[in-house]
Amino acid sequence: MDQFERRIAQARGDMPADLVLRGGQVFDLVTGAMIGGDVAICGDRIVGIGASYEAERIIDVTGLTLVPGFIDTHLHVESSLVTPFEFDRCVTPRGVTTAICDPHEIANVIGLDGIRYFQAASEHLLMDLRVQLSSCVPSTDMETSGAEILADDIARVMGHPSAIGLAEFMNYPGVIHRDPAAMDKLRLFEGGHIDGHCPQLSGRDLNAYIAAGIRTEHEATTADEALEKLRKGMRVLIREGSVSKDLDALQPILTPATSAYLCLCTDDRNPLDIGEHGHLDYMIRRLISLGTEPLAAYRAASLSAAEAFGLKDRGLIAPGLRADIVAIDSLEGCNAQLVLTAGRVVDDAAFAARGHVAPVARQSVKAPQVAAQDFRYTGNRTETPVIGILEGKIITEHLTIDIDPQDGDKRPDPARDLMRIAVIERHGRNGNIATGFVKGFGIARGAIASTVCHDHHNIAVVGADYADMALAANRLSEIEGGFVVALNGQIIAELPLPVAGLMSLESFEDVRDRLVVLRDAARSLDVTLEEPFLQLAFLALPVIPALKITDRGMVDVTKFEIIAR
Repeated sequence: MDQFERRIAQARGDMPADLVLRGGQVFDLVTGAMIGGDVAICGDRIVGIGASYEAERIIDVTGLTLVPGFIDTHLHVESSLVTPFEFDRCVTPRGVTTAICDPHEIANVIGLDGIRYFQAASEHLLMDLRVQLSSCVPSTDMETSGAEILADDIARVMGHPSAIGLAEFMNYPGVIHRDPAAMDKLRLFEGGHIDGHCPQLSGRDLNAYIAAGIRTEHEATTADEALEKLRKGMRVLIREGSVSKDLDALQPILTPATSAYLCLCTDDRNPLDIGEHGHLDYMIRRLISLGTEPLAAYRAASLSAAEAFGLKDRGLIAPGLRADIVAIDSLEGCNAQLVLTAGRVVDDAAFAARGHVAPVARQSVKAPQVAAQDFRYTGNRTETPVIGILEGKIITEHLTIDIDPQDGDKRPDPARDLMRIAVIERHGRNGNIATGFVKGFGIARGAIASTVCHDHHNIAVVGADYADMALAANRLSEIEGGFVVALNGQIIAELPLPVAGLMSLESFEDVRDRLVVLRDAARSLDVTLEEPFLQLAFLALPVIPALKITDRGMVDVTKFEIIAR
């Protein structure tokens, strides 16, 4: 008897199931009902619910509620600061059985080989890691990245079983103004799945963007923005990352009526946040605590996500679907007690049995050595563009503040929270260095530097002291990238990220512990931000309004132009 017939026979009870979960209740995401009885599993498939079954193995889940595995609909694994293998070990035990990633962080460093690394890794994980094909490498022509990926390049990595479609199309001006390179990429996926990225786009421009066949969007930060996108047919992904925290603002629109068209995503979330709060499990708890009906929250976390991305084999605990199951303590608690992915119990033995893929992109930091004088900001006008941080968001304010030059340099002013920010090209392309001002860090001394610098991943450094800024930036080359905190001529904390300058080779527990030390070191500089390192990284992303900085200068994102160097 082949596997196909075995599933039918086990579903009917003609032979024992491979595995039975007994004693729990299934939360039905169609009706909201609780269904008693066994859950029978054959291989990687659910074959029976709501009945009594015999099995070769029975797991007692008495008192637990069974829900479908959670689906993170948009994330960058690299932002977890660990490899896909450690990411799997970090979040799968929390119930995340499917993650839809865009590997454009590593692709901006080493190109197609970065995408291929993720595709290869996906074949060995317990979770189902879906690898979208990066659409915007680089995100714009206003930055220097380590690679460029055009439509013909994307075609070379199509066809892998991990793929769903084209990853977030960040160059929204290129879409609505019909840039030829953007059109080539979109045509390659015409009729297929294309993820969106269009912060604050509205009206006819939003219509034009959607008309290109783009169907999902995760950049809505207000209820009004999300509702316009929903009304125009987009699936909106509610995001709660380590910096981009949009859940509270969008929670009121998540109801049983809208939950079929809303999903959950983390986008960028590090192990410290995951350890302290959680992942999608945290989002579910938070939504319910704010008044969202459990049916709507759990639908968004699984069934709606599966349907939005064409994953027809999951999203419910029902016969014939993948056995992605999470046994939780309660709907409100959402604490996973048992997780199954494709019928496999997630435990230490299962993780130990995985295959492995060698890391790539070592020695990727090729930045020039810098000195204190490289961080001077010249100019005769007192009116100065300043990036205004909005904590909990990656959008920024475009401020204009009077800063008087002194000896030909506009210096940092801690009393007004006006700090020097700089971006240093680190891919060995041109050695660009751009400087500017940022307000909102609260930093009073020293410097912080990072090679996590979205999306081009050059070196970003912010500080009150030029010598400490140079020390921190140069140290990044020595440790193959990562995070560094410098004070009074000394490195006081660091986290090496030698895989493309983005990911550690250590365990997620070690990375989490190092992040605690880094955060404390940042606070010793009087930094007031909860997550200063990722907040710094997003100040260099020129596809998120309003004012950003790249290695080519300060960028007015609303005008999509460089305004100062």
